[in-house]
Amino acid sequence: MGVVVKSVCVFCGSSSGADPAFAEAAAEMGRLIAESGRTLVYGGGNVGLMGVIADAALEAGGKVIGVIPRSLMDREVGHGGVTDLHVVKSMHERKALMAELSDGFLALPGGVGTLEEFFETWTWAVLGLHAKPFGLLDVKGFYGPLLGFLDQLVEKGFVKPKYREMLVVGRDPAELLQAMDVKRQPVLPKWIEEGET
Repeated sequence: MGVVVKSVCVFCGSSSGADPAFAEAAAEMGRLIAESGRTLVYGGGNVGLMGVIADAALEAGGKVIGVIPRSLMDREVGHGGVTDLHVVKSMHERKALMAELSDGFLALPGGVGTLEEFFETWTWAVLGLHAKPFGLLDVKGFYGPLLGFLDQLVEKGFVKPKYREMLVVGRDPAELLQAMDVKRQPVLPKWIEEGET
C-alpha cells in the first residue's frame, strides 16, 4: 500500500486548449483534490487550465498553493485568491519548491512547459532523487500519442521497462487520484551508484 498523496502538484496549461473537455477535467480534478482533503500545489497562474483547477479547488474549500516566477507574474497573471502564493526568482526555483511541497505529481493537458515540468519530475525519480508517484490525466486520449512514443522508447532500448512502469495513467480524475495513493514507486539507488548510462 502506498502513502496517501496529501499534497498534489499539478502541471497544466496556461491556456485552456481547443476542447472544453480539458477545462471540465481540470475543474473536476481541482474539486476532487479539495474534497478529499488534499492540498493543490500548482504554477500559481490565474489563466488557462491553471486558473480553472485553482478556482475549482478554492470553491470546494480546499487549500491551494501557487508557485510562480516573478518574470511570469504578468504573463500568467498570478492568482491573487490562492491560500498561499510563492513568488520565486526563476523556473528552477519554481520546480524545486513545487516538488518540495508535494507528495505526488500529475500532468493535465498542456503544452511544452507542462511536458518539461513533468518529464523533469520523472527524470528525478529515475535518478533516485525521489520515490513520489506521478501520473498523467489522459483527457479524451490527449496523451495517447505520447504514451505510444514512450512505449517505443522502451522497445528501442532507451527507457528501461521499470522506468516506464513508474508512470500512472488514467482518464478518470477520481480513479487516477486513487491509483496515485496506492502506487508504490521503487526506491532506486542514485544513478551514479547504479552505474547505468
